[in-house]
Amino acid sequence: MVRIGVIAVSDRASAGQYEDRGTPALVSYLARTVTTEHECVCRLIPDEEDLISSTIIELVEAEGCCLVLTTGGTGPAPRDVTPEATEAVCDRIIPGFGELMRRISHAIIPTAILSRQLAGTRGASLIINLPGNPKAIAECLDAVLPAVPDCIDLIGGPRIDVIESLQAWRPPPS
Repeated sequence: MVRIGVIAVSDRASAGQYEDRGTPALVSYLARTVTTEHECVCRLIPDEEDLISSTIIELVEAEGCCLVLTTGGTGPAPRDVTPEATEAVCDRIIPGFGELMRRISHAIIPTAILSRQLAGTRGASLIINLPGNPKAIAECLDAVLPAVPDCIDLIGGPRIDVIESLQAWRPPPS
């Protein structure tokens, strides 16, 4: 079974002061769109760079997640450190994911240019930073999910399939 890591990054939600809306939004989205049998391994943590990095490593190396999605901590505020924590543990950064998510979001809200989402790989796992707003999570994933199956194939991860309406692309068999 494919394992997908979900990390919600929020000081207030992790302290119980605020409802975590990112985790349920991501788990629900994945249930609707990923057709490969999968399970989500979820974590709710505060905006602490070292903790974010170590949680990504845990989900990739100990939990065997081939895809790790983070939500929250991608803005310009001083406590928003998810991109730095992600970059610190990635073997490679893939700029196109963040570029596309900002472009899609900017068509809806002009402050999307403040987002610092990024994506990268660690071994045979893909890590993608997403915004914290549930509506924005779905909008961004609708844009980038079509490239995720091929990316995971290329880095040596397991096969992941998504619903046909997302038009995931894979090269034709040779």
